[in-house]
Amino acid sequence: MSIKPETRHQRIREYGGRDFETACAIIDAARHCHVGMTIDDHPYVLPMACARREGELLLHGSVASRLMKALADGARCCVTITHLDGLVLARSAFNSSMHYRTVMIFGQARVVDDPEEKVAGLDTLTAHLLPGRLDELRPSTRKELNATLLVALPIETFTTKVSQDPPDDTKADLDEEIWAGVVPMRTVYGEPETAPDMRFELEPPGYLEDW
Repeated sequence: MSIKPETRHQRIREYGGRDFETACAIIDAARHCHVGMTIDDHPYVLPMACARREGELLLHGSVASRLMKALADGARCCVTITHLDGLVLARSAFNSSMHYRTVMIFGQARVVDDPEEKVAGLDTLTAHLLPGRLDELRPSTRKELNATLLVALPIETFTTKVSQDPPDDTKADLDEEIWAGVVPMRTVYGEPETAPDMRFELEPPGYLEDW
């Protein structure tokens, strides 16, 4: 991939990269992203659910959504995914930092309007967001499909950045009697809560244990 102004790393270049497999790993570990673009001279950044299908990032939303309409019309966008993996506690606030994995994808999305490809794409999103649940859900109705817009953003112009180093204190600060290290962070799912309008006595499905 050629280096473009939007993918050129300005600071801490050793953390940066343009490896496709690294970008895919960051995307596949995410359930949501932030989509940024300019509409009518106003900047917007909105959170959206996402999933990857081969070399494209899938995004979906209501056909009435201003953001989705802009994407469908070919507006250029920047999609960002960030995982915060830990806090790096140095002996000074200045040298303290974070562990993170992030990818920024730039480009124009295409509308997925072929009916079979659209259903397959929405199934990909469901399987990624709710692993194990797709097989037991009822099929989407035609009305629901018509109310949903699906777009695919090529993962072609992108940049990644990964930070996983220990604290980098100055030599002078090493003599300070202050604890330094890393506090890992991770997402933990809680106990399932049954819907109050449940009409059947059902236990939460077993695949939730894998979440």
